[in-house]
Amino acid sequence: MPLKDTSTLPIRRCNQNDFDQIWTIINDGAQAYRGIIPADRWTEPYMSREILEHEIREGVVFWGLEDDGALIGIMGIQPVQDVILIRHAYVRSESQKKGIGARLLSHLRGLTDTPVLIGTWADAIWAIRFYERHGFQLVGTEEKNRLLKKYWTVPERQIETSVVLADQQWRERNDAK
Repeated sequence: MPLKDTSTLPIRRCNQNDFDQIWTIINDGAQAYRGIIPADRWTEPYMSREILEHEIREGVVFWGLEDDGALIGIMGIQPVQDVILIRHAYVRSESQKKGIGARLLSHLRGLTDTPVLIGTWADAIWAIRFYERHGFQLVGTEEKNRLLKKYWTVPERQIETSVVLADQQWRERNDAK
């Protein structure tokens, strides 16, 4: 079956009515991390409904790409202090590798002129490479630790096993300091 052209599918801001679809997409898409992230950081489901509700209460706004009225990919954006965080980027497993993540990332970056940071698992090489292809660069270990403590609320073990990528605007701002 040929890949469907996703370049014209609509992207929209998600709302409370999309909660179940968002939760399903996160847990389906997260299966790619099974066996990659440390076993002590994996839960089943990967993200509970309660944690997703908490993330939304903390300011994560989800955007989704829709196909025939159903979300097939989602990505969150969260303003924290003086940066924007890209959070919880997932695509349904059957829709991966069709440009959906790239379209969502481009859309979210277009919503802000604030520096953007992304955190992901250190062993998720494909995720790191994806963000690097879209202009993000890994920050050093010391800076990663500082950023994760400043902008995210994650346990120490997750800090140890994660990386942070920064966009050009963040790098320029911090090089000037």
